[in-house]
Amino acid sequence: MRGAETWRGLILRLLYTGLLYLALPLALLRLYWRGRRDAGYRQRWTERLGFVPSAGPTGCLWLHAVSVGETRAALPLIRALLNRYPGLPLLVTTTTLTGSRQVRAALGDQVQHVYAPYDVPGAVARFLRRTRPRLAVIMETELWPNLLRQCAVARIPVLVANARLSERSARGYARMGGLTAAMLRDITLVAAQAEADAERFRALGALRVEVTGNLKYDLTPPDDLPERGWRLRREWLGENRPVWIAASTHAGEDELVLDAFARLRARWPELLLFLVPRHPERFDAVAALCRQRGFSMIRRSEQRSCAPNTAVFLGDSMGELLLFYAAADLAFVGGSLVPIGGHNVLEPALLGLPVLFGSHMFNFTEAGERLLAVEAAWRVVDAVELAAAMDRLLADPALRQTAGQRGRAVVERHRGALAALLERIETLL
Repeated sequence: MRGAETWRGLILRLLYTGLLYLALPLALLRLYWRGRRDAGYRQRWTERLGFVPSAGPTGCLWLHAVSVGETRAALPLIRALLNRYPGLPLLVTTTTLTGSRQVRAALGDQVQHVYAPYDVPGAVARFLRRTRPRLAVIMETELWPNLLRQCAVARIPVLVANARLSERSARGYARMGGLTAAMLRDITLVAAQAEADAERFRALGALRVEVTGNLKYDLTPPDDLPERGWRLRREWLGENRPVWIAASTHAGEDELVLDAFARLRARWPELLLFLVPRHPERFDAVAALCRQRGFSMIRRSEQRSCAPNTAVFLGDSMGELLLFYAAADLAFVGGSLVPIGGHNVLEPALLGLPVLFGSHMFNFTEAGERLLAVEAAWRVVDAVELAAAMDRLLADPALRQTAGQRGRAVVERHRGALAALLERIETLL
């Protein structure tokens, strides 16, 4: 029962908490170290210890999205909540600096943003005391034992929205045994993306699990996005060139993308690679890699147009990925040629792009399989297969158009998670 804790669960949580307290100085040192490259890591670091502004006498509706991907997935829900509950302050927390910047870029001052507290009792208690949430909405699978326990004790309902749990993650949680079961019992409702996710949560001990669908299907691009994408292409990329976007790439993956690109350039000398690394701290390293490979390159931050001989356009900005997709002809979605688990393949599909991804898609299994089933996407295992699939698509405009139409239809057909989540939130509030 939520609100009660077994002796075994208590002992395991105390051991976990002790380890976290030992690791806390290292976590703060890591922020300081990363701040040498980007001062944003050193700013507002006290929020991670729970020192956040008060939400006022009425409390707030709290939504937590760990990083960029979860924040983008949450945007339709956040905007709907702002419209439905205009008198209730909406607090959005993230764990990462990139997530924070995504919130600011997409929502500005419409919401309050702070960093989520580290999962030590003092920081969590301080955070809850100052923010007084009426409901905690946690995106996907960002689960912390002390935070959930204190929410249960304070009788703050917790909804895990758009919840996903891969087989790999489920095995990891299962190894923590009693701690996982105790933590999941403190959740009011798990709103799972798919039945497979729901079954894994139930097997680990979650008490109330419902399938509400994947919120990523409910993304609605701005009405002017196609026009802005075409303007970006015409003014910055070159309107008569084929453009391949490789989005959300990771270390070890950029090299494979550039290998494939080098193969393609022999046959398609006008092809432009629009390369968008996942994390901003890697922008300089990826730029250096492109130069080492001998590719003429321009960065988005340089604010100048590609020349006819420019080979790579580096998307070194935040909050513009949808715009970048709107300016491209076909897309590769990263985090999938290396064992990261993949990223959101539904965004390019919604915009009518053929989609390619690697074999490591355990975070987006269902979405990837749906696109593969209708031949709106292709799975590749290495640079050679990536180049071959790209070559086929570049040579066949009709295939690109058909694949894009099928992908868009898949996204449209599976909408509905937003309405289901709003219904659950209204009940819990």
